[in-house]
Amino acid sequence: MSDRPRVRIRPLGGAMGCLMMILCSIIASVLLTLVLNLLVR
Repeated sequence: MSDRPRVRIRPLGGAMGCLMMILCSIIASVLLTLVLNLLVR
């Protein structure tokens, strides 16, 4: 699974860092919404 040498989470600079942060926040919010929907049922 850990074939890539650099998988550590570290503060990135530039556009890639911003995109990764935005993607992480979107994924986290979607996961939270799914979990909340499952709990409400």
